[in-house]
Amino acid sequence: METRKPHAVLLASPGLGHLIPIIELGKRLVTHHGFIVTVFVVTVDTCARTQLLMKSSNSAGLLSIFHIPSVHISTLLPTTSDIVTKIKVMMQESLPYLRSAISEMKTAPAILVVDLFGTKAFLIAEEFNMLKYVFDTSTAWFLAVTTYAPALDSKAFDEHVNEEKPMSIPGCRPLPFKDTFEIFFNRSTPEYEQFMAMAAEITTADGILVNTWEDLESTTLKALRDKKLLRPFVRAPVYPIGPVARSVRFPATGDLVSDWLDRQPNKSVIYVSFGSGGTLPCKQMTELAWGLELSHQRFLWVVRPPMENDPSGCFFTNFNDNEGGHYLHLDFLPVGFLTRTKGRGLVVPLWTSQPEILGHPSVGGFLSHCGWNSSLESLVNGVPMIAWPLFAEQKMNAAMLTELGVAVRSKELAASGVASREEIGTMVRELMEENEGETMRKRVEKLKRSAEEAVREGGSSYNTLSQLTAEWEKKVFGTLNHLTIVPLLENWINHTF
Repeated sequence: METRKPHAVLLASPGLGHLIPIIELGKRLVTHHGFIVTVFVVTVDTCARTQLLMKSSNSAGLLSIFHIPSVHISTLLPTTSDIVTKIKVMMQESLPYLRSAISEMKTAPAILVVDLFGTKAFLIAEEFNMLKYVFDTSTAWFLAVTTYAPALDSKAFDEHVNEEKPMSIPGCRPLPFKDTFEIFFNRSTPEYEQFMAMAAEITTADGILVNTWEDLESTTLKALRDKKLLRPFVRAPVYPIGPVARSVRFPATGDLVSDWLDRQPNKSVIYVSFGSGGTLPCKQMTELAWGLELSHQRFLWVVRPPMENDPSGCFFTNFNDNEGGHYLHLDFLPVGFLTRTKGRGLVVPLWTSQPEILGHPSVGGFLSHCGWNSSLESLVNGVPMIAWPLFAEQKMNAAMLTELGVAVRSKELAASGVASREEIGTMVRELMEENEGETMRKRVEKLKRSAEEAVREGGSSYNTLSQLTAEWEKKVFGTLNHLTIVPLLENWINHTF
């Protein structure tokens, strides 16, 4: 007897940190649970990295992926608007296209899953009588802070921002001032109002999926479910289904990067990258280059031009395959740097395929901006980190990774905003060749195994997603399909005995 499966629509906001987990979630819904999945992607550019990801995800025929035409926001916002505001406006402007596309679908979708920036699309879900869910592509701790922040009174906010006291979150680790969101600093700004509106919209979802797993954030997840702690604020049930991250599908061969890595000793290379959009100011770029040189360690550095006063400066920049000029000449690096580090270091302009790098045997460390997508890719490959957060919730991620003992963090960067070449060289050496780095490597290997167990059939995240998809089928069709009964029973047994 043929088993009916619901049609789910997934909406990804701009940025690979949102697009990658949305696509990977879609793949799981299709391959593990037999769902029909359509992904809509709001992008800020048509550069090679985004197009390659969409093309490769489409190649297996698992998903239907549609690119929502680029929204030009230059006439809608000041050029000085922060990244959160820009993304929110882009998502708002893309809604008419999404509504039109859903209305024309031959198989009516029953579920809408959006990331944190897509909550305005809930109006469309209600219009078409769809279940509506949020996929928090970051941590449970971030979800806790986001949903609890609107409940804080002015006194608590003033103590946090003006007196630099930690923000207390019921049942969770407090949020230190040095790791807080910049958006909290001025409550009279439109950015703050938009963040709080987004936080309120999240709680109206039928459920919230989180890109974490039970063993990684057990205390926070418990607080999010507890009616005496955070459940009154988050409201919706929380489903930890992570890690939802790209895996290495095949060995990287035949290009400059993979060939160079193949020639390096095991775990001898530190990989340096600030994500798909992160940038450094010129002074810090110079110090980082000198720090890598002074460390005397092998390095692979994905580099892009420096930008002043905007750590997310490349997020909305369209870099194409044939982009040339000084980007490829790297004339913004210190004079003689490439010559002095030739053979020991490799500098790659703009971007490269990260999972294959982190999964390569020669890579033993990752200097990262701590975007959660990059953090997960590092954890699932057993690679310890130097935490170098730039913006958004990356400071929270860095704090958590450091507390877990799988990352080391610059003290100078937090204190003055600039890490010196001496400190950078010291951190790189500690990570790559000293006892502290070996200790972190052992800890991250344990987390790697924990992550593998969570998503394996019968693991906590696998069972959670099985439970959720069974709930979707019941709500859509009114009865349980026979193929979903076994995972439900397994999940009930695991949580009962």
